[in-house]
Amino acid sequence: MQDAGFVKQAFAGIARRYVLANHVLSMKLPFQDSTFEVLTVAFGLRNMASWPDALTEMNRVLTERGALYVLDFSLPTLPLIRQAYLIYLKHVMPRIAGWITGQTEAYHYLCGSIERFPSGKEMEALMLSRGFKSVRTYRLTFGIASLYEAVK
Repeated sequence: MQDAGFVKQAFAGIARRYVLANHVLSMKLPFQDSTFEVLTVAFGLRNMASWPDALTEMNRVLTERGALYVLDFSLPTLPLIRQAYLIYLKHVMPRIAGWITGQTEAYHYLCGSIERFPSGKEMEALMLSRGFKSVRTYRLTFGIASLYEAVK
């Protein structure tokens, strides 16, 4: 069994090397070039004013061979699942969630933002165009969400 001191040292080392960026509104990150080995953004890139600018800025603060992980909504590629999901997204979810929260328009916005957001090969091409050397896509839940791994 490891002692508490060893565990604290291990976590301190991780904290120095990795940053989990929950939410950054700015297109100008307040960090020097090549600061982080790993960056993550979950369900946030889609809502940024400029996806290319945000990706360029994230690339800037990553070290050489640093990795960016982006988790966000996407559209399924299988026609039947895509069609069913779009019906749910456009008609069912806004009504139910709007009834519960009183904010129907927020769920209409969500649907539109998901439809406009690049996914799959289109997102890979965008990331590569912003200076990343390799990009991999992991489709989750039949493609309703995707995890992108981009390496500088």
